[in-house]
Amino acid sequence: MKLLSDFPTFRLSDSFPTNQKYFSSLRHNLSAMLFEQIQQKPFFILGPCVMENQELLYTVAEKVAEIGQKYKVPVIFKSSFDKANRTSIHSYRGPGLEKGMEMLLKVKERFGLPLLTDIHESYQAALVGEVVDILQIPAFLCRQTDLLVAAAKTGKIVNIKKAQFLSGQDMFYPAQKVIEAGNTQVVLTERGNMYGYNNLAVDFRNIYDMKAFGHPVCMDCTHSVQRPGGAGGKTGGDRTFVPMMALAAKAFGADGYFLETHPDPDNALSDGPNMVKLHDLEKVIAPLLS
Repeated sequence: MKLLSDFPTFRLSDSFPTNQKYFSSLRHNLSAMLFEQIQQKPFFILGPCVMENQELLYTVAEKVAEIGQKYKVPVIFKSSFDKANRTSIHSYRGPGLEKGMEMLLKVKERFGLPLLTDIHESYQAALVGEVVDILQIPAFLCRQTDLLVAAAKTGKIVNIKKAQFLSGQDMFYPAQKVIEAGNTQVVLTERGNMYGYNNLAVDFRNIYDMKAFGHPVCMDCTHSVQRPGGAGGKTGGDRTFVPMMALAAKAFGADGYFLETHPDPDNALSDGPNMVKLHDLEKVIAPLLS
């Protein structure tokens, strides 16, 4: 089976609006191809937490593309244009919607990678859907009906992160909102639960429970090791546990793995303590494919 990255890159910026109907259909077909791939093979969502600069995106995307080609598995490049739920108002949030889409489009044009980013408001869905292949719904917002419906109507894959206050069984209802809005391309992602202040724990039974709905289930291996708000105005965590989280998720039948990565996470602008060092990324991924 060919991977999405094996197909030619389409420069959307050169084609709109004159061929809008044709390229809209093409984007939906590529989204359907990607969804078929992630239903059949282990898939990986990889990238830095937030868009710091274009060079960072290129550096990480180059490694992501290399891993996809080496292991012949679907890889999706991710990064956020706006971290809208940072602990402190003084924390870096990202470049914003317009600049962020420009940065992601450059990644797609250079490396031919499928893209994922998260949205926080309904109006963002259509704009983001012009560029990315997967729209992600943040965990805190996973029950927001208007947001889910707007994401569904783009025709792109919708990755819904399970809220820290929900069980796996509860995720039937967010998924159903997307389906009843006309989009069956749903991925559900486990990212831990809050059982006290400034800490997360993972109940891996949630993976098994969510798989019962028939959707691909992804394990967010890096956000699951967070200590939310536990680092004095920002979120802490411990990347040491990321490989174990991934292997445990594999044992429970996870279909995909979400891993944030950075060449220098200790100096990253968001979620540094949880991100895998870029030079260690392949060492985390390889055992998941054995």
